Amino acid sequence: MESRSLVPQSGLNLPIAKVRSVFRPHDVERKLAKLAREHESLRATYERMLERGPERFQVKPSGVPEMAALYDQLPNFADALDDIRRHVALAQDSGDGLEVTPMLLLGPPGIGKTHFARQLAELLGTGMNLVPMSSMTAGWLLSGASSQWKGAKPGKVFEALVDGQYANPVLVVDEIDKASADAQYDPLGSLYSLLEHDTATTFMDEFAEVAIDASQVIWIMTANDERCIPEPILNRMNVFEIDAPSPEQARAIARNLYASIRGEHGWGQHFEPELADDVLDLLADLAPREMRRALMTGFGNARLAGHEAVQVEDLPKAEGAKSKIGFLQ
Repeated sequence: MESRSLVPQSGLNLPIAKVRSVFRPHDVERKLAKLAREHESLRATYERMLERGPERFQVKPSGVPEMAALYDQLPNFADALDDIRRHVALAQDSGDGLEVTPMLLLGPPGIGKTHFARQLAELLGTGMNLVPMSSMTAGWLLSGASSQWKGAKPGKVFEALVDGQYANPVLVVDEIDKASADAQYDPLGSLYSLLEHDTATTFMDEFAEVAIDASQVIWIMTANDERCIPEPILNRMNVFEIDAPSPEQARAIARNLYASIRGEHGWGQHFEPELADDVLDLLADLAPREMRRALMTGFGNARLAGHEAVQVEDLPKAEGAKSKIGFLQ
């Protein structure tokens, strides 16, 4: 579908924006004209599409961004970050949009896979939508359900593109290996076409039944076990095995997370700029997901105790097993 350029924003790391049409209004008008009176939900969807119009921002960084801070924050994601840098470099000095090969982040829970996706969306200047497959049992989650069904509605891809601001949002399919297989409907079935650039240009949501251009979506899948993912879907993605951070990497993550939390809050000025080594050692035993919770508890306890530095006794007490943390004070 057509696109046109806007005047690029100035500045090295500000995004360049184009406007891209993600659907054809004529198709919607034709569907609306033929719609039976009783389909109120579908009618409202078509009217919303026409009211919002088809144009969405398609953005990319104006240069290969400085990513040193991301490599510091996510040291065990270096290979995936390298891949992003390659794609961004290819899109420079041309009118081409940013195309990122769908990626699968494969690794144990809690190591920062979803955080990586959020940071990527921020880096690229686009929006992010999270689709948690482990808690969703409906097969039509991605592609929508037929309007003939009671309570049917569009899928997450349609919502991201039609209700969102961007033609190239980051869509995170979290824990894709936990998608509930249903004999009547494969929850991953729509990915066979969505992950192929050519077929994604005319993606058909089963509720709206209007072609949507999903070819610019940036797909990130996360999984703990690739054996549960169909081979044809695996073949459409770059697979990155994300290891748990090494002890030194874990210390670096804790150090960066402490600085980030401290800098984001006004109360951060009450605390020392660096953590003590014994506190870093304790935090390094936690999964990255758990570090923030531990630090927030530590900040609060330190403030109550009148400490200017978060100390070991301020952190929540371990419940026994490594990488598990309790909040027993």
